[in-house]
Amino acid sequence: VQLVESGGGSVQIGGSLILACTASGFTFDDSVIGWFRQAPGKQREGVACVSTYDDYHVYYTNSVKGRFTISSDSAKNMVYLRMNNLEPEDTAVYFCATDPLYAGYPGPMWFDSLAAGVAGYWGQGTQVSVSS
Repeated sequence: VQLVESGGGSVQIGGSLILACTASGFTFDDSVIGWFRQAPGKQREGVACVSTYDDYHVYYTNSVKGRFTISSDSAKNMVYLRMNNLEPEDTAVYFCATDPLYAGYPGPMWFDSLAAGVAGYWGQGTQVSVSS
């Protein structure tokens, strides 16, 4: 399994970025894939996740609802995170993650499952910096 993130960068408050995750090595269109982020001195937190088999079931952490949109493209084996109205609190390294053995829907359980560190795969991360 390989996950490669791209699209990070530096923006001003209120700006937008699109992160992309290119996935390989597993059955992409039968998975839940998502994004975590980790700010300096803070624990890694789940941001958003999506079911690639229908691109309909999605889940967001409360702090990004209405600002971030996650989507997947099974033809390209890619997952995107569109981030609008960015705030300084969004500054972090963003990681793409998945667990091919996870059998549930996108939601808090997926975040908890990946965060536990027992199973799952992670990308190398991409930096997002938001400044005033």
